[in-house]
Amino acid sequence: MRSESKNPMSNKLNILQDSHGRDHAYLRISLIERCNLRCTYCMPEEGVKLSPKSHLMTYEEIYEIGKIFVNHGVTKIRLTGGEPLIRKDIPVILEKLASLPVELSITSNAVIIHKFIAVLKENGVKNINVSLDSLDREKFKHITRRDQFDLVYKNILLLVKEGFNVKVNAVLMKDFNDNEIIDFINFTKDLPISVRFIEFMPFDGNKWDMGKMVSYAEVMTYVNDAFTEDKIERLQDAPNDTSKNYKIKGYKGRFAIISSVTNPFCDSCNRLRLTANGQLKNCLFSATESDLLTTLRAGQSIEPIIKKAVQAKLKVRGGMDTLEKLQEPKLHNNNRSMITIGG
Repeated sequence: MRSESKNPMSNKLNILQDSHGRDHAYLRISLIERCNLRCTYCMPEEGVKLSPKSHLMTYEEIYEIGKIFVNHGVTKIRLTGGEPLIRKDIPVILEKLASLPVELSITSNAVIIHKFIAVLKENGVKNINVSLDSLDREKFKHITRRDQFDLVYKNILLLVKEGFNVKVNAVLMKDFNDNEIIDFINFTKDLPISVRFIEFMPFDGNKWDMGKMVSYAEVMTYVNDAFTEDKIERLQDAPNDTSKNYKIKGYKGRFAIISSVTNPFCDSCNRLRLTANGQLKNCLFSATESDLLTTLRAGQSIEPIIKKAVQAKLKVRGGMDTLEKLQEPKLHNNNRSMITIGG
């Protein structure tokens, strides 16, 4: 089992602290740009131009870069995609990263996760985030462009049965799934899961506009209309948490809201992202990237690049510090689509 304690690096320069005093202990690594679903908010309708295979990190390179980050204070690594489990060498990647003193977790659409229960357990993975935007089979088919709802639902139940800590991520969109908010909360009645409602965010090709977004305040209006005040319990948020956490008294699970648009958590952000082709993104919303892979392959140190990228991190949402800026297409159309960033 992997330790969650910090790697002692007190004698080294902290290259993971930015100019706003934020320490970054959480690295999200995208393993692949491909996916077995086609979610509309993640992948543009026309598809995406994939990186050539030779441009993607090998499992050895993923491990080497991960190890450098852990040596500088990263204590948590989450594997994302695309769909990380469709990468053929995922068992080796898990084994290599599990050898580091770090908490290892994964985000998946759960379509094929039943095939990986044993390997996930063997490598100490306890926390699994599952993307599920509707509890309605036809809506699921519409948004994912695939007919896999029954399998995903069954696999969520399987993960709970097998003892994993499961979070279900639902991106809310007005007039599409906002009428399922209470259904999702009731999903937590008999299951010890956390349902997290995510405000629809702008990325290249996902046709974002403010009118499609369901805000934190709007979610809570639905909740307050459905449950009496004494039934709604506000929970203590963990340090560096991206979500506002709640539960309905008497329910086994909980629900949360990730309000990156209307109520960003940038002040306590401790996250960095590594794309499948070895680019470091210091912010989900940032259009700028730092190439670690080319330097690594040249046999040179990537630490100066990491330090420079972290120092360049802006205070709020990649510089989009107002809702007006967020609604300016040219500021987010230069960013990647979500599938090539890593969910």
